[in-house]
Amino acid sequence: MDVEGLVEQVVSGLGFELVDFETSPKGRLMRVFIDSERGVTVDDCATVSNQLTRVFEVENVDYDRLEVSSPGLDRPLKKTADFERFAGDEVQVRLRMPIGNQRNFIGVLEGLSEGVVRLHTDKGDVAFPFDEIEKARLVPKF
Repeated sequence: MDVEGLVEQVVSGLGFELVDFETSPKGRLMRVFIDSERGVTVDDCATVSNQLTRVFEVENVDYDRLEVSSPGLDRPLKKTADFERFAGDEVQVRLRMPIGNQRNFIGVLEGLSEGVVRLHTDKGDVAFPFDEIEKARLVPKF
């Protein structure tokens, strides 16, 4: 069974975006990170959690604990749409393989076009294939 697909269906059905889905090695703990244009409240998390609990019961999904939360200020960027939506924001990117001996970059996200992510850093502009990104997240502004 595709549990992540099931989670995404429930989350988007309730009007939220599934930002990330993590499970512990044996699937005993499930973490679901949701977001929406207006942000996420504690009540939103409770609503999604209650709905997922009911769906998991019906679908016989075996787990011990379910956590539903917002992605936080340092929201991870996973999908190509994230790299378009957060253009203009400061991001931290870690690549799978180094480019010129560097794997970690911080800069202003200029967006994504034809599978290439562009960043404006202190040392100039850099571009790399979306597929080469190991991790990316927003840098919180205080």
